[in-house]
Amino acid sequence: MKAFERGKRSHQSSYKLLKNQGLPLLCSQKTMLIPNASKWCLEELVKFINCKEEREQKVIPIFYHVDPSEVRNQREIYKIAFSRHEKNADEEKRGKIRRWKTAMREAGKLAGYDVKVDSYESEIIQDIIKEICGTIPMVLDVDEKIVGMDSRLEKLVSRLEIQSNGVRMVGVGGLGGIGKTTIITALYNKISNQFRSTSFLTNVREESTKDSGLLKFQQQLLDDTLGVKGQLTLKKIHEGVKEIKDKLSSKKVLVFVDDIDDSRRLEHLVGKHSWFGHGIKALQFFCSYAFRQCLPGKGYGDLSIQVVRYADRLPLALKVLGSLLFRKGVKDWKSELKKLQEVPNMEITNVLKISYDGLDHTQKMIFLDFACFFKGAHVEIVTQVLDGSGFKAESGINALVDRCLITISTNKKIEMHDSLAQMDKEIVYKECPNESGERSRLWKHEDVCRVLTINTKIEGMLLNDQCTSEHEIKFTFEAFKRMTRLRVLIVNNNQVQLFEDFTFPSHDLTYLYWAGYSLASLPSNFHANSLVFLYLKDNNIKRLSERKLE
Repeated sequence: MKAFERGKRSHQSSYKLLKNQGLPLLCSQKTMLIPNASKWCLEELVKFINCKEEREQKVIPIFYHVDPSEVRNQREIYKIAFSRHEKNADEEKRGKIRRWKTAMREAGKLAGYDVKVDSYESEIIQDIIKEICGTIPMVLDVDEKIVGMDSRLEKLVSRLEIQSNGVRMVGVGGLGGIGKTTIITALYNKISNQFRSTSFLTNVREESTKDSGLLKFQQQLLDDTLGVKGQLTLKKIHEGVKEIKDKLSSKKVLVFVDDIDDSRRLEHLVGKHSWFGHGIKALQFFCSYAFRQCLPGKGYGDLSIQVVRYADRLPLALKVLGSLLFRKGVKDWKSELKKLQEVPNMEITNVLKISYDGLDHTQKMIFLDFACFFKGAHVEIVTQVLDGSGFKAESGINALVDRCLITISTNKKIEMHDSLAQMDKEIVYKECPNESGERSRLWKHEDVCRVLTINTKIEGMLLNDQCTSEHEIKFTFEAFKRMTRLRVLIVNNNQVQLFEDFTFPSHDLTYLYWAGYSLASLPSNFHANSLVFLYLKDNNIKRLSERKLE
């Protein structure tokens, strides 16, 4: 980075340029890391990268006689130079060095110009100039000699609140000839460099009366803001309205519409506040999970916008999908997008199931157990129970947390969004919609009562005190003898009647919670070798068993 000489005055001028012009150029070369001369360069580098991430400014790196991978991975001379900086550094300086390294790593990831020793530098310079000219907003011709121009411009700028994430629509009205066009043209010149996407539509009133006039303005608006001239062709005005709403809702844009006197024409161009802004917030929220920053990674901009659109900007869906796509490549993103496009409707459970489908078998089993039995339970107890079932609980739980399918509260309780729990229960239900005894887990009173009379493949069963019945529920030998896969049994209901021949045939039982157990002892064949959690409340037990527990 040698665009400026070192020194306080140059430092201030470069930072001012960085903030106001919106197109920093980074020139990385090996001499920038000479310990006695590089601190200023590295501090400037941090500012450039911060502006890229916080202000969405475009940054063009120039790798002068240095391989971009050396910058990105900090090998060779970079590794040696940072080691020298770290020598005898206190904690404050080490924190500063970490920021330098992060900024250099991010700069090395950016697409730019690789100037090798044998490169034709004059040609590369011309390419850089062309890119800059194509990026910097045009400067419009304006007569700035109007009295009071500066004060009026300041009022307009303050009303726009450019630094906020909100949507601002400001109108300038008045009699013809008082300088409205001049004022907004000067305003455009003043603030357009703070936006990546701009468009200035002129003579709208006159041109809109001509054939396809309004359609041409829609086309110009999209061409200007998206940079897709010749790639997108509109044929109908309603097509233009849809494209503007879809394409610009997630972009920070500056649009000027000059000389318009018909609100209907204005609506076809910029519509309502709801066309803009909310997409930006949804995109930033999604990116905070997909990239751990507020903006999409390089090459992921359009893909991110598509995900946000297909997820219908639902916060939970954005959170789950963002976590699912974190650290995945473009190929995986496109694959997940294809799945989203195939969702028959955009109901939240249909979108969320894409993340569930990406889990392995063990993770799915744990997730279903949480939704059906352990929502709100202490994670350490549940971890032991799951380990007892051979589920490798820690890695499975970490995977669910990473994907934002569950959270662990400060008091170590398992928490899950109601929509996710409902989705899981729907998955269990669809295992066999017509026969509850063929499902792996039961939590509804009527389903539990039904399976007590039939053959069953139940792995887990919940009967709580919220279930009411006019009759007692009978747990018999015949009802339980076929439940050989039972892992979890939760009974919190005082209407359960037990018979003396009651048995637990399963060797896999890891979790037994029973409030109101009515027999004097546990069954003689009770298998405790896999048991992790045993809770017997308000029971009639006089002895644990007729014989020694296995």
